[in-house]
Amino acid sequence: MNSLLEIRGLTKSFGALRASDGIDLDVREGETHAIIGPNGAGKTTLIGQLAGGLRPDAGRVRFDGVDVTALAAPQRARMGLARSFQITSIYPEFSALENVMLAVQARSGSSFRFWTAARREEALRSPALQALDEVGLAARAEVQAANLAHGEQRALEIAMALATRPRLLLLDEPVAGMGAEETQRMIAFLSTLKGGKTIILVEHDMDAVFSLADRVSVLVYGRIIATGSPREIRANPEVRRAYLGEEAPA
Repeated sequence: MNSLLEIRGLTKSFGALRASDGIDLDVREGETHAIIGPNGAGKTTLIGQLAGGLRPDAGRVRFDGVDVTALAAPQRARMGLARSFQITSIYPEFSALENVMLAVQARSGSSFRFWTAARREEALRSPALQALDEVGLAARAEVQAANLAHGEQRALEIAMALATRPRLLLLDEPVAGMGAEETQRMIAFLSTLKGGKTIILVEHDMDAVFSLADRVSVLVYGRIIATGSPREIRANPEVRRAYLGEEAPA
């Protein structure tokens, strides 16, 4: 299976803290690849560098064979790389449908200056409604985002990412703050994307990780200490010692 994403020697420091310490990683096309590790391991910093929001101090990121290390987040998004955030980043004053339409418009490179006219365009509405339907929010399309439940807001954010038609989806703790029922709904939905989308999943919930991941990489103090199948990671003594055995997943 070909690698869609190749990371070589990725390094990022904040003062004396080395958040990414020479990370090497390959993500295969069509796989769900989970990144786990204790708090402060550098997971969100890694995602930020992959999405283009953070510039690495050293190293390279190649997406579909193209070196994207120097590209900004909007350029990467137009190439098919989409991110959802650890903290929900929606527009609360807009409806669920309008939020997704904005994501569709942003992918095309259009300016928000033309939003008043654009919100009526079928070319934006149709893919936005389809994305909402995929995440189970079609019936909530006209509800103001601020009035959606927490789990619905997380689903909305993923709909916004899906509406950009990504080849690679970066999900930063998609079940964070969800109750048990919402978590199971999100896991069930994400499982429907398996194989059709390449996904990097950063998650503390081990049920989600081991249910969804084809492979798992363990990040500790900015370094990947192991990569393997969920079964291999569960059985790895170094992983158990560094993470699974000492820190209960949040």
